[in-house]
Amino acid sequence: MRRRVPPFSLVPLGLGTFLLVLAPLLAWYVTPRAAVNPIDIDTTAVYTGTGSVFATDKVQTVSGQRITVTQRVRGDVTDSERSGNAVWDVTTTVDTDKSLPAADPHDALEFVPGRWVTNRTTNKPVHCCHEKPYFEGDAYLKFPFDVGRHAYQWWDNSLGSTVTLHYGGTRGIQGYTGYRFTGTVAPARVGTRLVPGALVGRPGSSQVLAEEWYANHGIELVVDQRTGRVIYAQVGPRRTLRAPGAKKDAVVLLDSRKIAFTTATQKDQVRQARQESGRLRLVGGTLPIGAAVTGFILAAAGTVLLVRGRPEPGTSESSRHRTHDVMRRQLQKARKLSPP
Repeated sequence: MRRRVPPFSLVPLGLGTFLLVLAPLLAWYVTPRAAVNPIDIDTTAVYTGTGSVFATDKVQTVSGQRITVTQRVRGDVTDSERSGNAVWDVTTTVDTDKSLPAADPHDALEFVPGRWVTNRTTNKPVHCCHEKPYFEGDAYLKFPFDVGRHAYQWWDNSLGSTVTLHYGGTRGIQGYTGYRFTGTVAPARVGTRLVPGALVGRPGSSQVLAEEWYANHGIELVVDQRTGRVIYAQVGPRRTLRAPGAKKDAVVLLDSRKIAFTTATQKDQVRQARQESGRLRLVGGTLPIGAAVTGFILAAAGTVLLVRGRPEPGTSESSRHRTHDVMRRQLQKARKLSPP
């Protein structure tokens, strides 16, 4: 009995095969190319807090001051495309209410420009493209993609070195949950500054090359697990001056227990984390799984239809008629040839 293949069976079979091939491509090819640091970034993060600040007009440290830290990150698209890395220009300003708003960032209490270059996939530092400062570690402006529950080496620009941040569970920020990392910085000498000797307890010297020391009461970062975006940041910087070789601080330049993301910055970072994480989840999880399941069902259905097929109309009946006619003719021929 001959069977005819229904043309419809080839449609689910072909579509199912296509989806089965597409699923691993989405997971293993498309996703890694979607999880990359952007090159056209343009974001501003604002931290606020209170603390003590050295007032140059009063030549003394004034407590209870409102402190605002503004960090702007802009991508250099041209250098990024040329080098294949993420090249970001970063400016950080530290202000009190007296210097805000400032028409020129150089009028701020502190103004720090920089250029950060990272591998777009691994987030590791790349030393090219007029990078400044030279930095190392796993994280600074962001963490790597697919953040793990372990310690990371975070670059502290004020220290000029890395700080170990330990995983501390999860924390919700503006309704969004991220991984929490914490650490501290013990007092460390980070440079020198030429100041009047009287300022650091050396009235007999007109100018002294004082030692600049830095510490951090506490660092807390909350990070989106999938993208590595920092959705909450809190620091407690302390900057002081010491006379050369002295064991104790002579002047406090800046001291705050808590300077953290403003509510507006938190909401903006969470919004971007939701969008970016959602896209990666779609490409790396939802679409591949959906394509694989749908492809398997369609391919199986098409295979069943292809194997079963259906008999051609009238095939069995016509075959029986032909067989009967042949037998009848052979019988008639035999009767004619037999003797009477």
